[in-house]
Amino acid sequence: MAATSTTAAVIGIGPVGSLAALGLAHKGYQVSLFDFRPDPRDINDVNLRSINLAVSDRGITAMKYVDQEMADRLLKGIIPMYGRMIHDLKGNQESQKYGLFREHINSIDRGKLNEDLVSEVERYNKSNPENRIQLNFKCKFTNFHADDSGVTIEYSDAERMKRTAKFDFVVGADGCYSRVRSALMKYIRMDYKQFYIDMCYLELSIPPGPKGSFRIDANHLHIWPRKNFMLIALPNGDGSFTSTFFGPWKLTESLNKKELVEQFFSENFEDAVDLIGMDKIVEAFLDHPKGALMPVTCNQYHYSDKCIIIGDAAHSMVPFYGQGMNCGFEDIRVLLQLLDKHDQDRKLAFDEYTATRHKDLLAILELALNNYYEMSTKVQSPRYLIRKRLDGILGRLIPKYWIPLYTMVSFRADIPYSDCIRIEERQQTILKGLEYALVAGATLAGVYLAKRR
Repeated sequence: MAATSTTAAVIGIGPVGSLAALGLAHKGYQVSLFDFRPDPRDINDVNLRSINLAVSDRGITAMKYVDQEMADRLLKGIIPMYGRMIHDLKGNQESQKYGLFREHINSIDRGKLNEDLVSEVERYNKSNPENRIQLNFKCKFTNFHADDSGVTIEYSDAERMKRTAKFDFVVGADGCYSRVRSALMKYIRMDYKQFYIDMCYLELSIPPGPKGSFRIDANHLHIWPRKNFMLIALPNGDGSFTSTFFGPWKLTESLNKKELVEQFFSENFEDAVDLIGMDKIVEAFLDHPKGALMPVTCNQYHYSDKCIIIGDAAHSMVPFYGQGMNCGFEDIRVLLQLLDKHDQDRKLAFDEYTATRHKDLLAILELALNNYYEMSTKVQSPRYLIRKRLDGILGRLIPKYWIPLYTMVSFRADIPYSDCIRIEERQQTILKGLEYALVAGATLAGVYLAKRR
């Protein structure tokens, strides 16, 4: 089945939507992109609720699958982060490495990546004038209708005029509040769940030092873990850090006066106050918007060969594993590979996508939720540190047979998320046994030495 005459509408010109459009266009599909927002390159929009992105192996592998040279351009200037830098209450810092062999995740500015991907669409269009990707900004998708002849989408244009357009299929990449997902529900029996965790986020910023220098280590993700709340910071190319406070809604909303904010930060993040500035912290808590964290799960992800949803539209997750965008990009790679496997038969490809991808998406949503507890609490636990050290020793001694969970998730795109959990459960059982053996050995040694005295 040839793809050259097949038309596709991709809804959402965020990173996932733009990469999906490029991936489909490279396969020969005639693609049109729609988004209700203006061209991100034409506006100076400081989004005060945007968490910096960490791009790792799954995202990089997907970008390279779509276009190796494009991936090289997009990844130019990213900042490698080799581990977490833990800041305790006294201002002491401790590095905890991510990988066993210098592997690293990378800090990337979400806004810049979004702009660069739109520019890559235009670069593609210049090189492929016969199969241009149509960019439709300020066009708000409202609904679609599917029948045997294809899919008709409804949208309002920049002048708020109602329009329709006909395509062979639609890809929904329009985020956690997806309108495509809502329209899709009318055609399938979709299991759908959304819930808000009792956690909000608020963006802060650490300004650069003299001459654009970094005031704390640039090659770490910095964490100030305080059990039920925490502060993190990721580096930017100009020497600044994007910092984000995470805390329960009740706590965060109670910090509604200057003196309360000052007292809270002085008691819990004294060294961060020196970096951010108390005036900026107070301004953020009193004046800036606070973001909600809303995981979304659903099943199934498609209707026949007419519509499929990917990215946050299908599986919005909390940001604590840094896998949201990476997982969305991996969706694209998996989908494109299935289209190739089935000779561009969308019905077969979409069916297999839902059947095989769902367990992996549930797995990463679970991992992301669990990782908040690790980041905010466990990273300072002696027991956690001992087990992590054992995990690393085994990973170095027998790398073919032992892979730490973080390595599997962040640095091994060849291991599905669901397999990561299965393998980790087995390894944790072994680690617990080793831990008990070490404790028992230490106890027996202590008793023996005591008797000899």
